[in-house]
Amino acid sequence: MPHAHLCQLDLVWEDRHANFRAVEEALDAADPHPGDLIVLPELFDSGFSLNVDRTRDKDRETLGFLLRLADDLGCTVHGSRTVRDCDCTHAENRASVTAPGEHAGAEPRVLCEYAKIHPFTYGREPEAFVGGNTVTTYPWAGLTVCPAVCYDLRFPELFRRGLAMGAEVFVIGANWPAARQHHWRALAIARAIENQAFVLAVNRVGQDPHLAYAGGSIAVGPKGEILAEGDDRARVLSVPIDVETVRAWRSEFPAWRDGRL
Repeated sequence: MPHAHLCQLDLVWEDRHANFRAVEEALDAADPHPGDLIVLPELFDSGFSLNVDRTRDKDRETLGFLLRLADDLGCTVHGSRTVRDCDCTHAENRASVTAPGEHAGAEPRVLCEYAKIHPFTYGREPEAFVGGNTVTTYPWAGLTVCPAVCYDLRFPELFRRGLAMGAEVFVIGANWPAARQHHWRALAIARAIENQAFVLAVNRVGQDPHLAYAGGSIAVGPKGEILAEGDDRARVLSVPIDVETVRAWRSEFPAWRDGRL
């Protein structure tokens, strides 16, 4: 049975290489198997920084790290990074999903890239980031996965669009502040129940220069059952994902078909 590994990390502020090391150390301990899914927090290489001149993935170093990780471990890797083209004033908060080569000896590849649709106005994100406009999906372990980023969790229409595209799993990487931690948990469970889907939601822990983070990464099953939940410590939650669970529940109780709007 494939596993999802939710990497709840204490991110080092604007220090790409320190965060790469933290990811590697966490995964060494978790020992994922080929075919598993690894999920990292939002902007895992920098923390939620608006200093995009410093944090942007200018030389694709972070993307290269995600590709190497997928290749080395034989896993699908989901992480987000700051991407700004040279002729743009604003960056994208972009979830990049990488996978091993499709056959032995093939190069690792980018499966999917998703630009966060909803910049966090209250947190001044639109000052540095522009929102995307496309919901997308990617394949993993025979399932269809829809990515989202942090504040997106508050907007159920994104998830309904993903459901219409066949999504059976929603993956969310976040830097969700401790002040609204109860919203994080409630919304993750709601998104799973209303879409009859798995929700794998990964938050960071620790502090940055502005905010504190309480972790609480959570894996929710399609009936709203809690499969795993983190506390406020850095750790990896390794969760077996039963591929047939979501399809069996949707067949037994097909509420998802009754949407009208």
